[in-house]
Amino acid sequence: MLNIRALDLGGPHAFSHHFAEGAITVVLGRNNAGKTRLARAVAGLDPSPPGTVFINGADVSTLSARRRRVGLVYQAFVNYPNWSVFDNIASPMKAAGMGRDRDDGIEMARTVEALAGRLQIGDLLDRLPEALSGGQQQRVAIARALAQQGDVLVMDEPLVNLDYKLREELSLQLREIVQSDGPTVLYLTSDPKDAFTLGDEVLLLQDRAKLQSGTPLEVYNAPVSAAAADLMSDPGVNRLGEQTLVRPEHLRLAPLADGDAVFEAKVNSVETSGAETFLHCRVGGVDWVARLPGMADVKAGARVRLYVAEDDLIQI
Repeated sequence: MLNIRALDLGGPHAFSHHFAEGAITVVLGRNNAGKTRLARAVAGLDPSPPGTVFINGADVSTLSARRRRVGLVYQAFVNYPNWSVFDNIASPMKAAGMGRDRDDGIEMARTVEALAGRLQIGDLLDRLPEALSGGQQQRVAIARALAQQGDVLVMDEPLVNLDYKLREELSLQLREIVQSDGPTVLYLTSDPKDAFTLGDEVLLLQDRAKLQSGTPLEVYNAPVSAAAADLMSDPGVNRLGEQTLVRPEHLRLAPLADGDAVFEAKVNSVETSGAETFLHCRVGGVDWVARLPGMADVKAGARVRLYVAEDDLIQI
């Protein structure tokens, strides 16, 4: 469906990757990793950089954005301010010449209403974007991208500007919505949680180069480098010497088996979300974070022992 060969993202190596048809690939990287440049290259929004983009086996590298079957959703709520929700969603179909006769118009209306219903904005079709909440506006933008009925859907951190609860709700809905439509999806993010919530595949980018790809569980369990392990961890991995890493979520305050590794730690600060407690510690002169379930009864300044199963130590 989408195949990229030797694309110049500005990094030390050209980028190549085959994106599985109908799958959601979460492209995970921090700021300036090359995510947005990749999105714009696929969508045809930048002058064609060195490299080749194939969609359905056809080379589209020199085609304009209008001639590519690629939908695009940005992190900002990009909607036409003077158009109703209905007209916003219908706009790509109208641009393609749909709706010029009665039957076409009926079919277009059915498509808009179906998309709006699935995205829970069916009762907002007559409103202008300024009358909508941020979450509703982003749903409109997603519906408009799906209405394009493209072969590829690129989503550039579409939920980053939403509050936590709304982001959780929409991310769960999003997987079902895009999978039922069947496009190949590139979901760009800096949050490793999105890889597990949404991804059939995760692709790690750093310094505008590809680090690793595979299923989220494969990449999590077998990172090829410390950088790859760190991208798949929130907070980042703890370092033990040059070649051993410990994930914060694998640390405990009590052993589970005789073979557990144990580390003496001084707690510098404690934060909790209620569901989890984060201990910010010093271990052997290095800053560590332990991510513990529930409300741990530990105070700043305390000295504790942190345990981890030998199998959970990552050797790089």
